Amino acid sequence: MESRQEKILKFIVDEYIRSADPVGSKWLAERRELDVSPATIRNDMVALEKDGYLRQPHTSAGRVPTEAAYLYYLKHFVEAWQKGGDTQRLRTAVGVNESDERALKALARVLVDLSGEMAIVAFDPRWSYYTGVSNLFSKPEFSDLSDMRTLSGLVDHFDEVMTQIFEQVPDEPQVMIGEENPFGKDMAAIMVKCRLPSHQIGILGLVGPVRMNYAKNLGLVRSAVEILDE
Repeated sequence: MESRQEKILKFIVDEYIRSADPVGSKWLAERRELDVSPATIRNDMVALEKDGYLRQPHTSAGRVPTEAAYLYYLKHFVEAWQKGGDTQRLRTAVGVNESDERALKALARVLVDLSGEMAIVAFDPRWSYYTGVSNLFSKPEFSDLSDMRTLSGLVDHFDEVMTQIFEQVPDEPQVMIGEENPFGKDMAAIMVKCRLPSHQIGILGLVGPVRMNYAKNLGLVRSAVEILDE
């Protein structure tokens, strides 16, 4: 990918994550960092669409990122190991709870507040807990009635999915997008194994739309794991 097209793709993904609105060439032409004509930007957007990184919703002239765009964005622009978020709130949530169950529930609630996503935790294939479902239903991606029904069905099966994937979750934060996401192709998840206060192995994760803020959420998950390891 050409460097200018790469920069345009990053702008589009960043803006779409922020606004959830399709991004047009006019908005991009106002970015001083690009310093090229609107015609050049439109040509680059057409090329990115042809290569499978952008698509054009039928209701708008703007473009939105595809699954391939997010994967490229993760590989080239996101620092996966940078800690982030309010680490003191995360540390307090774990520190005041002695049992695995209470510590994970408290940690999940803080992760929901800090990320704006849904949090999932477990320390046994037979014990899992999720919170923040209302965050999912508030996302513009799931505002359509049929989408809400699909999402409701997915929520009903979260426990079943957690049981299936418990042993497969890696020791480092893993991003699962679209077809690779066991919670649904229209979703994204960040999952990781962690060591609990009792020294058992558990897992924690954040689940949201594919349009989630990966840099922020990877930082939060990384911080949570390190605090549990302490």
